[in-house]
Amino acid sequence: MALSLMLNRTNAQTVIPYDADLAGYAYPYPVHYITLHIQGQDLRMAYMDVQPLKPNGKVITLLHGKNFCAAYWDSTAADLSNKGYRVIMPDQIGFGKSSKPAHLQYSFQLLAQNTKALLDTLKVPKTAVLGHSMGGMLATRFTLMYPDVAEKLILENPIGLEDWKVKVPYQSVDKWYEGELKQNFEKIKQYQLDNYYAGQWKPTYEKWAVLQAGWTAGADYPRVAWNAALTYDMIFTQPVFYEFENIKVPTLLIIGQRDRTALGKANVSEEVKKTMGNYPVLGQEISKRIPNAKLAPIEGVGHLPHIEAYPQFIQPLLEFLR
Repeated sequence: MALSLMLNRTNAQTVIPYDADLAGYAYPYPVHYITLHIQGQDLRMAYMDVQPLKPNGKVITLLHGKNFCAAYWDSTAADLSNKGYRVIMPDQIGFGKSSKPAHLQYSFQLLAQNTKALLDTLKVPKTAVLGHSMGGMLATRFTLMYPDVAEKLILENPIGLEDWKVKVPYQSVDKWYEGELKQNFEKIKQYQLDNYYAGQWKPTYEKWAVLQAGWTAGADYPRVAWNAALTYDMIFTQPVFYEFENIKVPTLLIIGQRDRTALGKANVSEEVKKTMGNYPVLGQEISKRIPNAKLAPIEGVGHLPHIEAYPQFIQPLLEFLR
């Protein structure tokens, strides 16, 4: 126990404070920006655009999760690029190196429109879309809104495979904000350890907890936390659960079978909690509802297959894209 506490203190001391836009944090590939005029304000959307040495003519867009940014696609982008794919990785508004506005009415439709605007700017008419966690909800919404653009859909442990608001009491944005302001390195690491990695921590996981914690140590954190609260409300109140039957493109679900992620678990009884986030069951059910869908279960893996079990993640992805 004493050793664990000492390690936590040591790790916490390595946290570098970051401003709202992660200035000074190096992404794995060059970062570019487009400017979007949204709700009366000009906002910058960051993205990486990796061009393959030997193009196969195909594009794939990678959409990050709630507690992450586009940088965590580093290994995925390298392999896809080596296979000839052009890889586009945006930071959604409110995340990563993109703007954190003081006010914005968030919706998955808005984020999908922003992603489409980026693709239009890059003159990309068609793309496969891969979404992880919250990015899975966004990828689903994007595919529903732009079926002529999305050629294939890949959902990696997406949240939104159930509608939490039918089980969980509503929590106000102010309440989400209050919780976000209390975050620090130790809490972030403990959450990831418990919810993503089932108590098994590896050094390769450390950098993603340290990155997220860097915001909590920076002067801009109240603004970052406010955007995090707004996007939690978006996730909770805007389910895609009822529309999976409307997806028209070939779809692959890559599901780590140990995952039990669900929004609002802390606000329900133990009995209700047991009925939430059952990814082995949810993956089976949703794959049957989506026409032309395939399921790739990964045993013994949690919420982050592309970080926790990369070889088991990349193999079905490459096979599906071919």
